[in-house]
Amino acid sequence: MGQCLCCDEKDGELPSLSVPQPETASLPSPLQSNISVDRDRSFPSHVIPASEASHLRRMLPHIDSLVLQTLAVIGNLVENDQETPPSMLRLQALSNKGHGWLLVLHSMVNVIPINEPLGPAVITLVLDDCALPAKDSITKVPRMFWLSAKASKRGRSDPNRHRNICIALGCIAEKLAGPTSVALLTDSTLDYLIANLDPSNHPPVVLFSLIALEKFAQTSENKIALNKRFHQETQHPLLVLEKWKSTDDYMKRQVGFCSEWCLDNLFVSEGRSFTYERTDTSAINVMLNSQDVSEYLKIAANGLEARCDASSFESVRCTYQADAGIWYYEALIVTPGIMQIGWATKSSKFLNYEGYGIGDDEFSIAYDGCRNLIWYEAESIPHTLQQWKPGDILGCLLNIDREEVIFSLNGVALGSNSQLFKSAKSGFFAAASFMSFQQCEFNFGSKPFHFAPRGVAVSAFNDHALLTAEQKIILPRSKKLEQLRLTNIHEDSCSLCCDAPAVITLLPCRHQGYCSGCARQLESCPLCRSSIQERAVLGS
Repeated sequence: MGQCLCCDEKDGELPSLSVPQPETASLPSPLQSNISVDRDRSFPSHVIPASEASHLRRMLPHIDSLVLQTLAVIGNLVENDQETPPSMLRLQALSNKGHGWLLVLHSMVNVIPINEPLGPAVITLVLDDCALPAKDSITKVPRMFWLSAKASKRGRSDPNRHRNICIALGCIAEKLAGPTSVALLTDSTLDYLIANLDPSNHPPVVLFSLIALEKFAQTSENKIALNKRFHQETQHPLLVLEKWKSTDDYMKRQVGFCSEWCLDNLFVSEGRSFTYERTDTSAINVMLNSQDVSEYLKIAANGLEARCDASSFESVRCTYQADAGIWYYEALIVTPGIMQIGWATKSSKFLNYEGYGIGDDEFSIAYDGCRNLIWYEAESIPHTLQQWKPGDILGCLLNIDREEVIFSLNGVALGSNSQLFKSAKSGFFAAASFMSFQQCEFNFGSKPFHFAPRGVAVSAFNDHALLTAEQKIILPRSKKLEQLRLTNIHEDSCSLCCDAPAVITLLPCRHQGYCSGCARQLESCPLCRSSIQERAVLGS
């Protein structure tokens, strides 16, 4: 653990810091290159009392260094129970004192580079781990960054800073949904974010402005205000931006995906049909399973592309199960950050809030091309392939007969891995987990593979599976809720999925009301929180 900074401090004062050396200096991270600090950004003296300004101004270089150290080591955090980096602990301690939270926020906005794959995730992680700021600090944020429509136009020369501002706004809106989120969405904040949606703006700024608006809309009062504002525009800006979904520019493609999702789920535009109503899925026989997914993952209407914008680790399995033979699928990498993509059985658990996903138990294995790791049973081993980037193709081969998994990147394959078969011999699904702001597209064989394995006859899910027209529909959330209201749920249905029969008793607490599928996903009883030691079938 890092040294505690609070022991000798007077209440309400910020500590004087010496700048520690990164603990990973002997183990360079691929994320450490091209990191530099821009010292030209002004100190936010207009929101800091004059009596504190001199002391706090001297601290900014220290805080900048702590932010960059956190960015440098975050890619080396490969275990969920690993100790928090000392630099991150210091940032947390700073944020708890006086105006420290504002200074940490100011520093992250100014120094995190736009070209670092984990930059957005670091902003989210730091703000998520910091103590909740006082409402007074929140109301100072729009003034600290001079948010306005004019600021958006001036910011075109500094996309790095304005992208980071939007990431921070979205993170705060998500973490503090409710009255505090309403207080942050001032007229100037709203003007700034809407102005950022101009198609001539830098795509990263457009993307994270859109995501910030989505996070603000999690509070109903904000959602009403946002829809009212969009309807006042001459043309709904998202109608223009959703056309970017089919572009070859991977940053614009993310904007298009998020615009389409928001138009379907949050900011409905009169006269626009839902995406699922105009998506041709006739050639698609396998999809990402919208009934077998953690709660905040976004799945495209064609069922093949997925994205996470939540501050949790979201997971999904596909709709087809492989029990024998040799199988292969590909994933197009849209974002270069942390995703764990591979194979899983139904016994693999999705613990999104605890950071556990595919490759984090004995029933799944995953490839991580950001940190260059192979994951199995929450332990990782490094691999030798290059760090993935947008446009790369990950190949995932499963040979059940020979009990081996082979991953490849752009046709370059790793050696075989048999760890998955220690605990499972059949019942395998294509599966993936996504960290914040990550996206990829799957090809289960509905179109030709880019790098089909040579010298081996592989099967594609799409050639063997079959989905009904109804099963191919990925409904917007509002439609799902409407459908649930109209659904007649049987008394003996599972209390979690409201579908399969409730046949399981949890032991030792003996609480009932769960189907076998949902019970497998539980670590503790939803009613009493006691640990589950056994799942007994009723009547057995």
